[in-house]
Amino acid sequence: MTRFFLALTVGVLTALPLTADTGKAVTEHILPRYADFAKQARALADVASKDCAVTEMLPAYTAAYDAWIAVSHIQFGPVESRGSAPALSYWPDPKNRTGKAIARLMAEDTSALTDPEEFKEVSIAAQGFPALERLLTEDHPDQGAACDLRRAIATFIGQTAGDLNGDWQSGYGAGFAQAEVPSYQTPEETRRALYTALSTSLAYLHDQRLGRPLGSFDKPYPTRAEARRSGRSLRHILLNLGALQDLTQVAFADVTTPALSSSFQEAIARAEALGDPSLAGVADPAKRFKIEVLQRAVRDVQELVAKQIAGALGIAAGFNALDGD
Repeated sequence: MTRFFLALTVGVLTALPLTADTGKAVTEHILPRYADFAKQARALADVASKDCAVTEMLPAYTAAYDAWIAVSHIQFGPVESRGSAPALSYWPDPKNRTGKAIARLMAEDTSALTDPEEFKEVSIAAQGFPALERLLTEDHPDQGAACDLRRAIATFIGQTAGDLNGDWQSGYGAGFAQAEVPSYQTPEETRRALYTALSTSLAYLHDQRLGRPLGSFDKPYPTRAEARRSGRSLRHILLNLGALQDLTQVAFADVTTPALSSSFQEAIARAEALGDPSLAGVADPAKRFKIEVLQRAVRDVQELVAKQIAGALGIAAGFNALDGD
């Protein structure tokens, strides 16, 4: 996911008539979400250690994946310095590296399946939620190896989530709020980080989570939808929209207008009305139209965020997330 966030770089902060509430964003938005992710990921690892059967792991997988998506828009800080985001959520995957990495690990009978430290060195395509999804939704001839790999991935996710939460809770959160951490040593830099998290996540939602499966009218790509195998594609969109709306309300309360709030609500309502968990409707002209309307609603949110929040904070974007679309 991180590689798509590099597309937007934010330029120089000029006059700052209004400010982002960085402290509130940390204490009310970021810290609780990382704490929940760590809790759910630990529960996933615990379940897998006791029983790696698909039926036993699915509920914990669902809860942990939900918690990750709800905080995955925070692409700065420990998750960036540790390089954790691609490992947790290796998607898009146009070359099927996840499938190949899984097959290779299971065929080699490697000790990485039972050694957590060694597993940290395997391909990132096999370490996170997309790989675990395949092992929970697809048949594999070697059930013993599949069980070992499910357990290894769950353990990795649990350790990674715990490390990220520990970093935020043990000092990084307070340091970021005070603009006293590497890369963010002025209030302007922390404001940029929060705005970029919001803006680039909306771009990712529009271009990737919706844009990839939509393709074009003549060439839709339903199999490109994120987490389609477990029917989570629409769930991710709703979780993402809800998280970004909360970040807007918490961090940018002085800037948020009724129009922006209504725009978020419109996009969420459109998503809730789809009733298409895996976005398979992109290939059905009647259903596709509703998904296109949802994408336009996300675009409306993007435009208002760029106009109202960036403008009020005095942020000039060197490359606008809306360009080239």
